Amino acid sequence: MTESAEQGFASKYGMREMSQKVRMKRAFGAAVVALALGLGAARAPAAECGRNGEGFESWLDGFRREAAAAGVSKAAIDTALGDVFYDRSVISHDRGQKVFRQTFEQFSARMANSFRVTKGRALLRKHASLFERIEQKYGVPGPVLVAIWGLETDFGAYLGNFPTIRALATLAYDCRRSDKFRGELLDVLRIVERGDLDPAQMRGAWAGEIGQTQFMPSSYLKFAVDFDGDGKRDLVHDTADVLASTANFLHGYGWKRGAGWDEGEPNFPALLEWNKAKVYSKTIALLADKIKGAGD
Repeated sequence: MTESAEQGFASKYGMREMSQKVRMKRAFGAAVVALALGLGAARAPAAECGRNGEGFESWLDGFRREAAAAGVSKAAIDTALGDVFYDRSVISHDRGQKVFRQTFEQFSARMANSFRVTKGRALLRKHASLFERIEQKYGVPGPVLVAIWGLETDFGAYLGNFPTIRALATLAYDCRRSDKFRGELLDVLRIVERGDLDPAQMRGAWAGEIGQTQFMPSSYLKFAVDFDGDGKRDLVHDTADVLASTANFLHGYGWKRGAGWDEGEPNFPALLEWNKAKVYSKTIALLADKIKGAGD
């Protein structure tokens, strides 16, 4: 679930003769600016964003102050951001994204494969009682959850190896999508403060997704649940928390108990909230059908 935005700036200049009053106001303003530069240069705010790593440390200092002002504790800020640095490999991955051009038939043939169907059915049997309890609470059937689990990380086998907080800080500083990722970086600090995960446990994809079903920090804060009651919402190690939180996400976006999930059916819009690419959401539905035993 990644969105991009473009910002533009427009300026108009009117070149008319200024009155003496206007010139005096501008001269006074310039004197104030000069005084501020002379007396308070060290307190100048960090740049809003950057296009290379040169200003990252200054920006990070500013973000620390921003996080503190938002109510995040100094301990959480220091723990999470203590060894963070600008990661050029994250920017390379971001810039290297290609437009998705595969058809549903091409993508689903590769992703809804026999391995994921067989493994998914085995996990459905292994965790049958867990899936029953999750469906009872959230209304989402096991095959849908297993399909998402398989497509996102091959059932938790590969979560990615990028340090999550470093990746988010790099993307928050980078000018391409700074606003979006500043919010995600702030949310990941709140996850640390809440005690769900230690920063060292947060390793995943280059864009900052966390856990076995790849939650962005904002979704983690909103939808992660402690389903096994151990006091933590752990979407990296805890299978019960992973699957129940995924169900809670879909439930939060209007999943209807007992209804179908294929395109055109009542629950397909909830799958589109999971991933807005229709090809991907249709592949979730197809894999869920196959795991359930339909459409073999």
